[in-house]
Amino acid sequence: MPHIFLDPNLPGITSLLAYRRETAKPLMDLAEELLRGESPLTRGERELIAAYVSEHNDCEFCAASHGACAAVLLPEGTPLVDQVRKDPDQAPISAKLRALLAIAGAVAEGGWAVKDEHVAAARAAGAEDRDIHDTVLVAAAFCMYNRYVDGLATLTPHDPAAYAMMAERLVSQGYQAPRPGVPSAGAGAGAGAGAGDAVEAASAPKPAQASLASAQASPAPAPAPAQPKRGFVSRLFGSK
Repeated sequence: MPHIFLDPNLPGITSLLAYRRETAKPLMDLAEELLRGESPLTRGERELIAAYVSEHNDCEFCAASHGACAAVLLPEGTPLVDQVRKDPDQAPISAKLRALLAIAGAVAEGGWAVKDEHVAAARAAGAEDRDIHDTVLVAAAFCMYNRYVDGLATLTPHDPAAYAMMAERLVSQGYQAPRPGVPSAGAGAGAGAGAGDAVEAASAPKPAQASLASAQASPAPAPAPAQPKRGFVSRLFGSK
């Protein structure tokens, strides 16, 4: 059960984005830039780093959602993602990516856990400064997202099919929290599936408010305000 009152129809970080809209946009903007912006690391590699760090931090929601995204983006799909989440040393990945994942895992332990040896191994495998920088930044950001999601005990779905649907939406539409009152073009998860729907549902007029506004309006007929539509994540998951 969540430690604070959250919408029981919204899982993981989506409930937190709906709870505090002021922080929803910067959180989703950060995820969008880190995971989909310009980088020498592919989108699939960055999603894989996010999933690995989340697994390291025992954050099931983020590990599953970003693992599903990585599975969509990487040609090897779910089998590779599952191997990396379990033990990257045994996964069939490049030496460079394996070294970067070691850096990411060290970041999850604590910033000072990243040693010169980690960086030297990454450089020897072909990593450059920007690869190392982006790996550390993604890993550090997901430590924050993981602790936000689990520190407030948000609801966690357990159906892999639900995360697969979430990933298809994220990969195609990205991590975006629209302005209140603006219909969602599709928002992300993990770091945020369904964020737009969460914000939209939270900001849409309630039926009682619509009735009051209609009663106070001028006698001239006016179209009734649109009823709030149920968010994508609400329809997909329901409560835990």
